[in-house]
Amino acid sequence: MVRPGTPVGVHVLVACGEQLLLLRRAGTGFFDGLYSLPGGHVEPGESLRQAAVRELAEETGLHADVAALDYLGVVHRRSDTNRIDFFFQARQWSGKPRMREPDRCDDLAWFGACALPENTVPYVREALDAGAGPWMLELGWTS
Repeated sequence: MVRPGTPVGVHVLVACGEQLLLLRRAGTGFFDGLYSLPGGHVEPGESLRQAAVRELAEETGLHADVAALDYLGVVHRRSDTNRIDFFFQARQWSGKPRMREPDRCDDLAWFGACALPENTVPYVREALDAGAGPWMLELGWTS
């Protein structure tokens, strides 16, 4: 789908102790074969947190309340287009994670925060390396 303006995405960090939940993208044509946090595009009429809660449930079956999402930071990146991605951490969540979109994801696993897979989406890795936040990263832009 072509989106007018700057695409806005959300990502949700779900942690269990020192373990982070990651999905491996597949069949989308966008970062396929790479691990990422649950997330996706903000749809018309939803807030950032509403989109994050929806995407988390759609992709993993986990449920979180918008009030349980802590803002971590934002990445303004230049890739195929100009993109803005907001990152949240789910302070509380319920359910057991499972792959809910097998046409878009072929693995769902917990990884140590200090032992992310080599094949992690680069801007997601940089965001996770940025720490607890709040932070703002500009990636892919020349000065």
